[in-house]
Amino acid sequence: MRIDIPEEKRFVHEMLMPIRWGDMDAFAHVNNTIFFRYMEQARVEWIQSMGFKVGVDSIAMLMVNGFCNFYQQLSYPGELVLKTYIGSIGKSSVDLYTTMSLTSSPDVLSAAGGATMVCVDLGTNKSIPWPESILQKIS
Repeated sequence: MRIDIPEEKRFVHEMLMPIRWGDMDAFAHVNNTIFFRYMEQARVEWIQSMGFKVGVDSIAMLMVNGFCNFYQQLSYPGELVLKTYIGSIGKSSVDLYTTMSLTSSPDVLSAAGGATMVCVDLGTNKSIPWPESILQKIS
């Protein structure tokens, strides 16, 4: 099943990610699970680019679901360009999307995926509305 990324999204961040030797599996291509790690790193860098910490604090942006559409196999060596986009913003959630392409062919998608992130009070483990300081930065 393929999940389509909506046209209505806003570009917010771009980063480069090297494909590491250890990202490959016994079939000599990047293991499917690693694509989720690439998307995770793109989210972390985007969060940090806004001036927020990603360590344990009283509130956190936690992933509640995720998906990835795989379009081509990847292998070492190589370098990816990961682009992060914001979709819909809810009272306590935000949809994020990431596209991945090789820097050698940036117009050809290798994979595209997304995640729904929720603002959580770590003391109660319950979702909470976005604090105004965060909402201003993601809006």
